[in-house]
Amino acid sequence: MNSAQTHFAIPTYRLRDVAATIEAYDDNFWRNGHAARMLVFDDSSLAAHQKYYSLLEQTRTANELFYVGPREKEEFIGFLNRKLRDKKLESLVRNLFRPSYGGNRNFTLMYTLGHYLISSDDDMRPDALIEDSMESLAANEVCRGKLCRTSENGYVSKSFDLLAAFKDALGKKAGQMPANYERGEMLVDTSMDLETNTTSTFSRENSLMLQPGRLPRESVVKIAQTYRTGTNDIDALDYVEMFLADEEQSDINALNDVYVLVNFRPVVTKKNWRIDCGVSGYDNRLGLPPFFPTRLRFEDYIYRLWIQQPGVAAAHVDAVQRHTKNNYMRNPLAMEVFNEELCSLLKKNIKDSVYHRDDLGIKFRYNGEVTLEDTQEILSKVMAVHSRVLTFAESAADPERKHTLNLFAENLAKVFYGFEPDFFQQNVSRIVDDVISQIHASLELWPTLVEICYYQKDKQPFPQTRVKNKRIKPGLLSTT
Repeated sequence: MNSAQTHFAIPTYRLRDVAATIEAYDDNFWRNGHAARMLVFDDSSLAAHQKYYSLLEQTRTANELFYVGPREKEEFIGFLNRKLRDKKLESLVRNLFRPSYGGNRNFTLMYTLGHYLISSDDDMRPDALIEDSMESLAANEVCRGKLCRTSENGYVSKSFDLLAAFKDALGKKAGQMPANYERGEMLVDTSMDLETNTTSTFSRENSLMLQPGRLPRESVVKIAQTYRTGTNDIDALDYVEMFLADEEQSDINALNDVYVLVNFRPVVTKKNWRIDCGVSGYDNRLGLPPFFPTRLRFEDYIYRLWIQQPGVAAAHVDAVQRHTKNNYMRNPLAMEVFNEELCSLLKKNIKDSVYHRDDLGIKFRYNGEVTLEDTQEILSKVMAVHSRVLTFAESAADPERKHTLNLFAENLAKVFYGFEPDFFQQNVSRIVDDVISQIHASLELWPTLVEICYYQKDKQPFPQTRVKNKRIKPGLLSTT
């Protein structure tokens, strides 16, 4: 078997915009003296592939660039189905790898099986927004950040050696971590409920606090992440609150605030409810659990639950990246509110019913039941937001802002089925039942697929295309 290498993946469904991301990360690796195999995993349609693939060929990189798009993915799925030799499982395989946040990342896990995987979303950048007069952190405080207006001064852009930071942590035992790492049981966010990843109190400043507790020295860091600046992990309803608070803003999709770090330090924990798979690295040498196969955008929640088993740890490494919110091909804000409310419901019920964790997955008892109390709680919360938006619309002096608020309120009512309790409950029940049944079935099948791919990966590369772009200064690179 080949020795473990470092692979860098960019999952995307916006092939039009990914070239800039590729060049930015390639430059970061080259400037810090590293080489990493770079792969683009593209969820685009065949039509979009044909329209925008040439943009990849126009990039200039020091590292080799490979592409896994619609044709390559179809060939890979065909390979799995031939190995399974069971027609009844074909739809389940397609669901695990269907175009979605989780499906695309499941490709990254299979293609990098046996190696280390570093992954950044297509709207991430390898630099960070850091306050130019950094303040000392308090005891047990590992990170502090704040929202700043884009027009304000007081922060600078700073880059970090990302691959070196991940290399310090991934696959290491907790007792082997560098001396500058804090150690504890878990992190708590002063403004967010991390178990559901929803805002508890909207605030323009927050801190991550380390909770002391047992962290076995033999626990292996299986997943690590950088901190994130720019557009932080903000709920859709937080966007609404920020828009309501800024009377000069007329575009609800345009964010005039950026998240800036005041200070941070690396940390390793036993539990980690703060996992951000948009800026993560994985020890994928022996395989990992799949991302949940759903389009509701809580696919990475499985890792928050999975990481809690004995022998596994997680880390925030000594580096930061920047998120640049891309509104291209993004769901309308009202739909994001709907998705997040369903995600919170699902996260809570799955978390409360987990009874087993192993190397490649979890098991939970929740079967998808949605009660009237569940849906009424969601409706009451969103109807209150709807009422506030209409109130702000009435008092808005700017006609464009008034129109934006009224349109958002109208869309919010449509997405939530006119706030009709029975209709909402019926449709939410159907959605949740479908999602949960697919998750259960996928978790059962995943270990078989990992076994198939593990034995195949060194015999023949999985379908991928070497991008014929221009190479720059390859002779000056060292191998990571």
